[in-house]
Formats: sequence, structure tokens, C-alpha cells
Amino acid sequence: MLLNLSQVPFSAFGSYMAISETAGSKAEKGLYLKSVRGGDEDPGLAFRLELTRQGEPVPYRYTATASQLDVIADDGCVQFCFQEPDVIRITGHRAGLRLVAVNETYDYAVAVPEGVEVNSYSKETRFGLYPLSGVLRTDAPWEKSRCTAIAFEMAPGEGEDGFELLLHEYRVQPRADVRGLLSGGPKRTEEHFTAYLDRTLQSPSRYEEARKLAAYITWSCVVSQEGYLPRRAMYMSKNWMTNIWSWDHCFNAMALVRSDPDLAWDQFMIFFDRQHESGMLPDLMNDKYALWNGCKPPIHGWTLAWMMDRTDRIGTERLREVYEPLAKWTNFWFRHRDDDRDGIPQYNHGNDSGWDNGTAFHLGVPVETPDLSAFLVLQMEVLGNIASRLGLEREASEWDSRAKALLHGMIDHFWDGEAFRAKLSGKHTPSVGDSLQLFLPIVLGRRLPEPVMRKLVEGLKEQGRFLTGHGFATESVRSEFYEADGYWRGPIWAPSTMLVYEGLKACGEHEFALDIAARFCGMAAKSGMAENFDAVSGEGLRDRAFTWTSSVFLMLANELYQTKGDTKR
Repeated sequence: MLLNLSQVPFSAFGSYMAISETAGSKAEKGLYLKSVRGGDEDPGLAFRLELTRQGEPVPYRYTATASQLDVIADDGCVQFCFQEPDVIRITGHRAGLRLVAVNETYDYAVAVPEGVEVNSYSKETRFGLYPLSGVLRTDAPWEKSRCTAIAFEMAPGEGEDGFELLLHEYRVQPRADVRGLLSGGPKRTEEHFTAYLDRTLQSPSRYEEARKLAAYITWSCVVSQEGYLPRRAMYMSKNWMTNIWSWDHCFNAMALVRSDPDLAWDQFMIFFDRQHESGMLPDLMNDKYALWNGCKPPIHGWTLAWMMDRTDRIGTERLREVYEPLAKWTNFWFRHRDDDRDGIPQYNHGNDSGWDNGTAFHLGVPVETPDLSAFLVLQMEVLGNIASRLGLEREASEWDSRAKALLHGMIDHFWDGEAFRAKLSGKHTPSVGDSLQLFLPIVLGRRLPEPVMRKLVEGLKEQGRFLTGHGFATESVRSEFYEADGYWRGPIWAPSTMLVYEGLKACGEHEFALDIAARFCGMAAKSGMAENFDAVSGEGLRDRAFTWTSSVFLMLANELYQTKGDTKR
């Protein structure tokens, strides 16, 4: 498997560093070592990489695998591999390497024992450069209170044809054993990824290369527990979506639950570790902070039920751990997101639903949508199940009663006899457009009245509406609001696909569900694990190395493998 670094960064499990091919508005095109610390408001570019010959830049090409990056000139090369998540080992053969810092105010370089330290205020981290062989030259002119520019050149010494350099990233102090990290190299990284790949969900052989790519993306996007992150976290990407969001993490947990249940539990619980006293979960998190200006939909009960059906590793201790936080998250919607007090919770913005600019929010906010109520019905059912398993029978009965009441209230409130409609809270003005979001109550399956369930299935099967050759558009392709690259107004997304897929199965529509899985997997195998896809052409859009897309691909491909076997269909 070879990586295209303009789409998929070269990184490793646990690392906050990545190397990618970048052409940003403030940076010239090239290969860059970047830091993914501090969230996505900064591209994180730390050093531009140049190959040199006698101090002059030379043209290069590269090949990148899961464990090694080779940057190649005509008569030499420089190899990069992750010795440890925080240490990159760089080896040159008949070529030099220039590291040109993308420095800002107060960034500086200073000599330290056996090397040089770059203190990057702008990235809130430090980089230590430790030459093991060859010559390291530093160019860091000082003016008043900062280095006006910072660059390093690593080259073979006199009479030598190679060099070796360790680049160590750290927040405060370097690790004491950094210079002793000479064993393992790319072999150790390769073995770690290979073990991860071997555990990754199986897929039909026609998807094997896509399976490897999806596994690599999810493996390489994990960062270590550090700073504001209380557990290991799988970022959405190490391109520019360098956070976790509080529904994205659910799909990543689902894909891991059978292969690595402990890592899956870390992904599921990490937002509950930072839960506000009101019960709200933050919108996003990274190693530096959480964003509280919004949240995401309460799919966590649905997720937990899915995971519990597929592993026996969520036992009594973990159920006790999650019960109270999940109850607080559920009650948050009724206490703080029901302004008109009609018992039907609302989204205060499209961002809270995960469908940021979906047409349900075209006329304004706050908006009551049927998917929110459907998720809460399922979440209260799961809470009732957990309460019963924990011996809390009175609470179990209360959750069951509340779930049934909301289910009836949701249908009375949103169903007009033909379709679900979103409404402005307190005004009951129906939404415009034709959004797939209003079909998400299909996750309720046979809990829905038969006529309602049939109408939803018929709408999803209708030709020329949502259904395309690649799956479900998020806005009907014949809607006046449809946009090919309109974010939630047209493109196909992994989470909506997974939710509708599971809903179709819950309605007994197994063959149709598998057909949707095959369409989505075929598209992702061809176009990559993109953030979203053009619904008509299947072209990958936006970030091309997204973890929840990778996770949904792995789950759906495994569904095809388990149900259809290794067929060509």
C-alpha cells in the first residue's frame, strides 16, 4: 500500500506529528512536517522538507508506506520512520536534508546537549534535533526577542555518504532515552500496524486495498492521552480536521469494538469524561481544549446498544461507568433544549444535529426535528436495559415509560400522514427542502407504526430522489436546494449511510440495506475515505483521509463479507 501524501498523511499510532504534501495559502507547495496539536484553527505546519546536494535544493519524488517514507533524488534519498510516536528517525544516503521552520513570533532555536531545540510557541510544542552521525548546521538569526528565520541542514560528514538524525517532539522536557532509540525503526512500526490490520474487520477480497487504507487511516489518526484528552483519541484526520467531535467518535468506537474493545471503550467514553454538570457533551475536543458553543446529536444510546450486541467486554463495571453520564446526557435535552415545553426537544443550530447546513434549518432556529426524538427514544430504551441489568428496576420502568411516551409524541408531532416534517420550535412552521435527515427515524425500525415505516422505506427506494448509484444523497438530487458539494445539502456521508443502513435492517429490509452497503463501499474503494462524496459522481470531497468514513467502510464491508461471503457482487 502506497500513500498519496497530498491526501493521506504519513503518521503513526499515538503520534502528534505527521508528514503531508501541502499547498496552503501561506505556504509554498512541498512536503511538511506538521504538528496536530491544538485543534484545526491552525494548519500546524512546522517544517518544510527539502532534499539538498552540497547545500542546494534538488528535485525529489517520494514513496510512502505505513511504516516508511522515502524522499528520493536522482542519486540519493532520505528515509523517515517513526521510531516511537514522538520520535522520527531520519536517515540520509548520499543526500542532505534541509528543515525550514514555519516560524512565528517568539519561535526560537537554542543549542542543547547533543543537539538543538526549537521552541515553537505557535505550535505549543518543542522539537529536539539530535544528530547521530553526519553534520547538523543551524541557521537561526536573532533579532531583538526572536529568531527571524529558523532552518537546519543535515548532511553527511567529511568522507561519509550518509547521516542519521532523531527528531523528537515534546511539550516541556525531552525523554531521557531519546538517543538510545536505535533499535526497531520501521520494522517495529510496521509490526504494530500489521498487528492492527490483522485484527481489523474482514472484507470481501475486492475491497482489500481499501480495507488496508481504511485501517491505516484509523490507526495513524490515534493520538496519545495527553493534555485535555483523558484517553487515547482517534482524531477525524491528521490533515486539517484535527479534533474529535461528539458523534464522530461513536462510529470509530463501533468499528473497533470487536478488534480492540479497550480502545473502542476509550473512544466511546472520552466525551463523557469531560461532560458538563448540565449533562451537555462538548461539540469537539483536542489535546488543548473543548468547544462548548454547540454539541452533537444523542446517538450514544444507539451506539452503545450496537456495541453491546457485538462484544461481551461491556460488562457490569463499564455499564456502571456509563449509566449516570448517559442519563445526564439524555435529560439535558429535555431540561435545556425544550424552550416551548411541549415535550419535544429541539436543536438550537444545525451544528447541534451534525447536519450543519441541512435544509431542516433553512428557515431559522431553534428547530424540532424527528431524528432527535428518535435518538432519545432509543437512548432511553438502552438506559432502561442498563438500569435493569444493574438492579435498578424502578429506574428501568421509568426509562421504558418515557421512551414509549416520546415515541407516541414524536409521531403525533412530526408525522403529517405522508412524511416527517421538521418545525420551528414554538411556531410549528414546517421545514423546506427534502432532507435525508427527516428519514433518520427509520432507526426505530418496527417500533414505528407499519404505515409510517413503509412510507419511509418507499421514500428511500424512490428513484431520482435520495438513492443514487453510490448511496443516499443527504438532500434529494431533485430538490431546489441540492448542491453537489453542498456539505449536508447533497453529498453522501458515512454517518447518515450507517444510520439508515441499520434502520433498514431494523425494518426487515436486509437486501436493500446490503445493496446500500455495496454502493457505499464501492464508492469509497474507488474514491478514498473522503469526508463526504458527490452523490452523483461518487467523487471524494473535502478531507480525503477521514476516520469515520474509514470506520463505516470497514463495518459495511464486513457486513457484506459476513452476509454475502467473498463474492464479486
